[in-house]
Amino acid sequence: MYDAIIIGGGPAGLQAALTLGRMHRRTLLLDSGEYRNGTVPHAHNLLTNDGRDPAELRRLGRAEIAAYETVRIQDAAATEITRVDANLVVTVAGTPVRTRAVILATGLTDDLPPIPGLADRWGDRVANCPFCHGHEFAGQRVAVLNGTAHAAMLAAMLEPVASEIVVLDPVRVREVGDSPAGLRLHLDDGTTEDVAGAFVAPVSGQRAPFADQLGLERQESGAVRVDPFGRTGVDGVYAVGDMAQPDHFMGPMASLANAIAAGQLAAVAVVQADAQVRVASHS
Repeated sequence: MYDAIIIGGGPAGLQAALTLGRMHRRTLLLDSGEYRNGTVPHAHNLLTNDGRDPAELRRLGRAEIAAYETVRIQDAAATEITRVDANLVVTVAGTPVRTRAVILATGLTDDLPPIPGLADRWGDRVANCPFCHGHEFAGQRVAVLNGTAHAAMLAAMLEPVASEIVVLDPVRVREVGDSPAGLRLHLDDGTTEDVAGAFVAPVSGQRAPFADQLGLERQESGAVRVDPFGRTGVDGVYAVGDMAQPDHFMGPMASLANAIAAGQLAAVAVVQADAQVRVASHS
């Protein structure tokens, strides 16, 4: 019996494990090895770690967690979550494991417009977050692929950063290749646009099936609805990171710093819930 099982080994899950380890809660962290930023060579906008490889961040996080004896990390994917009496059961490699709480940190998948060459450059020259990738194109031409919501807002946010912003509709771009400037966008009319980088808003979805399995409430964005401590509408189930969205957010907040904060707050909520049970048992 674990006090908590964390599903997902990105920044949110790792921080939750660290916090639970420091409070001596018996914790299992399951890491499938699939990450939303798996194609990103450098993570940005994270204090003291600006520009670090996300894989290195995960390695450092695991090394820190190893100091806490109550936390176990298993490189495996969970396949199912069910409830048995007052506990939750997580199936891992065909084996059921019982826990009092589950923290979902499974992230999202990103479906890009079907433009040849776009996915090959995703996370490097092609991105969706100006806070994470905008500065790297400072003083250069940048393209914003239109046809998605908030393209005008994205272009406006990038105005102080880029020397010029070219707004394009994805249906006009037939292929993305390389150029001395960075990218060469081949358009349907036979012309090309050379830019340093391109921003596009992908269609995102839940990476794992657990929100559906557990019947978790969703926001309009598709993210799992949570309170500020990551609590879902299902007792003992928490959701953190990109996959979750509290009501006071306008949409999912794709940010390393936010994911870390969410992981910590969910772990705090797990410890507080456990403490309430202990208090009740002593009264």
